[in-house]
Amino acid sequence: MKKNIGLIVNPVAGMGGSVGLKGTDGDMYNKAVKLGAEPVVPDRTKVFLDNLHSTEQIHFLAAPASMGEQYLKEFDFPYQVVGELKQKTSAEDTRRIAKEMVTAGADLLVFIGGDGTARDIVDAISPEIPVVAVPSGVKMFSSAFALNPRAAAEMVEVFIEGASFAEEEVLDIDEEEYRQDRLASRLYGYLLVPKARQLLQHGKTRSNVEQSIQALKKDIATYVVEEEMDPETLYLLGPGTTIQSIMEEMGHRKTLLGIDAVYDRELIGMDINESQILELLDKFDNRVIIVTPIGGNGFIFGRGSKQFTPRVIQAVGRDHIIVVGTRTKVDPLDCLRVDTGDQKTDKALSGYIKVIVNAFEGKVMKVVS
Repeated sequence: MKKNIGLIVNPVAGMGGSVGLKGTDGDMYNKAVKLGAEPVVPDRTKVFLDNLHSTEQIHFLAAPASMGEQYLKEFDFPYQVVGELKQKTSAEDTRRIAKEMVTAGADLLVFIGGDGTARDIVDAISPEIPVVAVPSGVKMFSSAFALNPRAAAEMVEVFIEGASFAEEEVLDIDEEEYRQDRLASRLYGYLLVPKARQLLQHGKTRSNVEQSIQALKKDIATYVVEEEMDPETLYLLGPGTTIQSIMEEMGHRKTLLGIDAVYDRELIGMDINESQILELLDKFDNRVIIVTPIGGNGFIFGRGSKQFTPRVIQAVGRDHIIVVGTRTKVDPLDCLRVDTGDQKTDKALSGYIKVIVNAFEGKVMKVVS
């Protein structure tokens, strides 16, 4: 028996990432377009659909036009369009169409977007039917999201096979606070998802700020600055409090939730976006990225640092990436994860990499896409 699967796509999700806007809520979409941001959802949606294998058991209920229908036209899935759209899409469309899909008999709802879209789905239908969340936003700290579009497709397969369900968290991340370099989050609600914990990301854990942890971060920072950093190399430093300690060791203030650039221990760029990073890469032959995993889920690329785009990562190269993190953050992780939106880049990043966990101490960890 075919399963009715709703498909809702947030067409503007993730566009603020590469240009450093940290989201597209409100008027940020227009600003992102002016800064040259390009849509990221089309590729993510196609990867998801391309990895669905139980085609004979799926009937889609699709949101109109750019919110779902246009992608299904490229595949062989049977579908019907649910709802109507005005010329400009909005969060209200997501909420309204999600409710209409439940009324139309959807057994499962797949949505493609970020934390903001997840909150809209909570408002509209939680906990009436289960969902699969395809990560395509900028932040995506909620544990309701699949690891990547391929994992999301596998979750649909698990659902079709008759999996049970579990509640997963959706977080409310204040974008205005986020743009002011402050991570303000609260539990917003729960979504019911197919029970496949291995296919879901873990939610972000809060950074540990106890004195002993701060001392460990300072030890890592001192080691990195004194032993790893070369004065004739450009360093691109990602977000996080561990990276913040490295900047403080050099006497600079860190953009906690953005990307900063240092050359010869001098700050030459703060909260820079993809185009600004690429301009710097044209000026400096030697360049290194320094990142730390997100506590709880282990992502080093693809969550919260979208300015490190595939173009940037490819230009720098895997051999010129330094990963740092205290043992309290790293030891609970079974691996490091990447989800850049480009399968070639993810594959190139996969394998084993050393994580600096203390002065002169490293831990080899597997990077998984």
